[in-house]
Amino acid sequence: MQSQTKSATKKILVVYFSHSGNTRVIAEQIKNATGGDIFEIQPVKDYPSDYNAVVDQAKKEITANYKPALKTRVKNIELYDVIFVGSPNWWSTIAPPVATFLSGYNLEGKTIIPFITHEGSRMGHSVSDIKKLCPKSNVLEGLPIRGSNVKSAKPDVEKWLKEIKMKK
Repeated sequence: MQSQTKSATKKILVVYFSHSGNTRVIAEQIKNATGGDIFEIQPVKDYPSDYNAVVDQAKKEITANYKPALKTRVKNIELYDVIFVGSPNWWSTIAPPVATFLSGYNLEGKTIIPFITHEGSRMGHSVSDIKKLCPKSNVLEGLPIRGSNVKSAKPDVEKWLKEIKMKK
């Protein structure tokens, strides 16, 4: 009962960037299990669909600490207490559009909960990178989900949400 009370009293936002669709699947699972609102992070300029091209571009952007412009912003972000942040693991960290999002708002005092889709590299150093972008937020360790397992990940996502007392 405590987990229901905990998430019911907190305003939850699930934000995510998804290049292949895997992170979107997990974001929807979290939204449905928490009753939170959802927001897709979309860069103004789309990433290439070719795998090698996106890998090359991501490496260049991450190395240069580049933060691409985003199409839209969250209105009234100050109303949210908990922000789940979803990203694919690109070069052991969050995708540049997620870095743009996190650095574009005052998230002081908010709980940030990362979820990362990957193909073997798990969370990489995404949590420490998020802590650098959000030094006055409470950043939890988060959940890594292998991209090839997203469609069967719902039980794992719900178990994790129950453990962190965020399941409605």
